[in-house]
Amino acid sequence: MNILVSACLLGVSCRYDGKSKPHPAVERLMVQHTLIPVCGEVMGGLPTPRTPAERKGEKVIAADGRDVTAQYRRGAEEVLRLAKLYGCKTAILKERSPSCGSGKIYDGTFTGTLTDGWGVTAALLRDNGIRVVGESEIETWIEES
Repeated sequence: MNILVSACLLGVSCRYDGKSKPHPAVERLMVQHTLIPVCGEVMGGLPTPRTPAERKGEKVIAADGRDVTAQYRRGAEEVLRLAKLYGCKTAILKERSPSCGSGKIYDGTFTGTLTDGWGVTAALLRDNGIRVVGESEIETWIEES
């Protein structure tokens, strides 16, 4: 099966802080599946490293006050294009991210407070029928699949 995966979970240093968050369960999936690394933020034209950003309503605002919503939306569209191109039915994405967050994201105050919500890319994928799995749900997803 072809599965979209947040590139940072595969060890790609593309996070806002220039680091990665490799996840052993994601790496184990490579044995049985084709993993397609994506980063909606980079694919939307943002640099690495970059100023942290959080969703605030329908917008994505960087910590310095810049509105980066357009870049996040452009990146989400590119990720969706790849999902369709490769026939992906599932995406394993980095939790809490303003792009990839699934179910809980930071609330836009830059205080570390979580709120119910979806990252821009995660929401677009879901709206297009692609199952979004956060990294804490991987083991459960594997058992169900």
